[in-house]
Amino acid sequence: MSNRTESRNFLLATQQSILVALLIIEIIVFSLLGTNFFSVANFFEVLRLSVELGLLALSQTLVIVTGGIDLSVGSLLGLCAIVLGMLWQDFHLPLWLATICALGFASLGGALNAWLITRLRIPALIVTLGSFSLFRGIAEGITGGARNYTGFPNWFLSIGQASLGPVPFQVFIFILAALFFWIILQRTTIGRALSAIGYSPDGARYAAIPVNRRLALVYILSGLSAGVAAIIYTAHWGQAKADAGTGFELDAIAAVVLGGTSIFGGSGSIIGTLLGLLLIVVLKDGIALADQPGELTAILTGALLLLAIGLDAFVSHNKTIPTQKSRAVLGPTPNPEELNMRNSQLAVLSIVILIAALIVAGGNFWLVSRIQPTSIRVESQVPDKDVTESTPQHPMTIAMMPKSKGNPYFIACRKGADEAAKELGVNLIWDGPTDPDPAKQNETVETWITRGGIDAIAAAVENRGGLSSVLKKARAHGIKVITFDADADPDARDFFVNQATPQGIGQTLMDDAAKVMNDKGDFAIITASLTASNMNEWQKYIKQRCQEKYPNIHLITIEPCDDKQAVAFDKANAILNAYPNVKLLMSICVPAVPGASEAVKQSGRTDVHVIGIGLPNDNKKYVHAGITPYVVLWNTMDLGYLTVHAAHDLADGTLKPGATSFTAGRLGKMEIKGDNILLGMPFTFTKDNIDQFDF
Repeated sequence: MSNRTESRNFLLATQQSILVALLIIEIIVFSLLGTNFFSVANFFEVLRLSVELGLLALSQTLVIVTGGIDLSVGSLLGLCAIVLGMLWQDFHLPLWLATICALGFASLGGALNAWLITRLRIPALIVTLGSFSLFRGIAEGITGGARNYTGFPNWFLSIGQASLGPVPFQVFIFILAALFFWIILQRTTIGRALSAIGYSPDGARYAAIPVNRRLALVYILSGLSAGVAAIIYTAHWGQAKADAGTGFELDAIAAVVLGGTSIFGGSGSIIGTLLGLLLIVVLKDGIALADQPGELTAILTGALLLLAIGLDAFVSHNKTIPTQKSRAVLGPTPNPEELNMRNSQLAVLSIVILIAALIVAGGNFWLVSRIQPTSIRVESQVPDKDVTESTPQHPMTIAMMPKSKGNPYFIACRKGADEAAKELGVNLIWDGPTDPDPAKQNETVETWITRGGIDAIAAAVENRGGLSSVLKKARAHGIKVITFDADADPDARDFFVNQATPQGIGQTLMDDAAKVMNDKGDFAIITASLTASNMNEWQKYIKQRCQEKYPNIHLITIEPCDDKQAVAFDKANAILNAYPNVKLLMSICVPAVPGASEAVKQSGRTDVHVIGIGLPNDNKKYVHAGITPYVVLWNTMDLGYLTVHAAHDLADGTLKPGATSFTAGRLGKMEIKGDNILLGMPFTFTKDNIDQFDF
């Protein structure tokens, strides 16, 4: 065993050295390509972003050293955040007591995993896969998948947002946690016992090691770490949400395995985990500051992780390297030719790791320099300009964030934004989450603040309470802020580009529904999410209009579809099955209209119709088929176009608070009411006019 251990320790040190080299390469690459990447402010921002994920990775190191795995930590983080918010706001416990209770709950979650693994002898993969779903399901059940807990006091928020000097407060918590786990693994008999369990559980039992107690310890610590991470996460982003920590478990495992901890158990290193963590966080931060899509991070992290696991598998199945000490124990020196072959194998393996790291870094450089889907960099193309006229050395930069990049509504909106950026000669950065996620929106804005050089931010707000705090921070840094599609708190932005008034949208939808239903019957609403502030406003006026004008029409249910057409299809099918008397599905987010229409089409029911907020191109076939009589929208491309013009004029001082109108390119003079820039009234598409539109 010592022979194998010495071999692994040598490889571990080699792999960590290569990680350091790769980290240096990353820093050099992103210092050249990223704006303000190589700065003191960004250094501490990287540390801040490392904490929640790092806490999970530290405890995951001990779990993986034993040959186990814990897939539930991300879900447990989300559940503990919800428990914290619920105990404080719903049960009115003092926040400090609710925090302690949340940590205790997290430990119980880890203890549940430990009991199932040690007492019932169920494999850790199966147990934690089950608790992964269990914890997330409980969190979504408590909140209905919709409610966010916000409004935490400043003393609590300071845990995740305050700094001691330039150092974020939570970094000190992380340093203490890293030291604690390093001592356990590297400087105690417990750590040696964990390695023995990972190498051979049966052998550890024969050596009188209390295997079950040691396994219980690591899973309880894993749960407790998830609880601490939940407290910091909630304080950092100012909200507790059921989907907090989604995907964290995989990133934590990636950091651990990249750091050299064997996925098969038996050896590991806290130092290696910290290096793997930095590699992932720096990669993510650098890509964001280079104005590149976040999906690039997943590609490169996945490549690194596969490389690390492949390397670990190769070494685990390779023969050990005899040493002088082991030869004395094992007997005669093996054939020198055989020994040279084994040493050369290790040398070649080390070179392969280094070459692979350089390839990944080179691929990173190439992708960052070649792929430019999120950054539109253009020069002004206004004709007949005097060539001697001076042009700015640094064109204005506007950062624009949709609720979700994959939503067809925002894809159309971006077309108009690109058009305006080209007219005005500005740099347009278009980035945001791939799914509606308030925390990812916060993270994107934080990155833009750190990046610097941003003149204006335009954001479509997924969660009003969640994003307003970071938008206020952006304004405090001198960045002009505009919201579009969905608003933030008034003191978190300068203007709201309002596509149409919520009252106008709600009343138009309800009136169209009444026409289809002949003023009587049951209908259901399919929305993007139950936290979408603009859609909640629409629903308020839909219900109000229904009560005032249509007493024989009844709203039977409201279902969220996560802004995805496939989910809307499933939700529509569920509604059709659960409510056989339903006459109409009102889909108030763009992907939901074609999703619900397809469900009605496949059901064969001709007594049910679909109306809602949608794009003409997505719905033409359903409109002509009679399934969707009405589609309500505004010119989405014009919304993006108007938003960029407003952000530009606000940043250069042309548009000022108190203005009653301003000129927006081809749209002409636009009305401003208070701090709302109005695009216009909603438009209803029917089979008579829908073919006239192409977006």
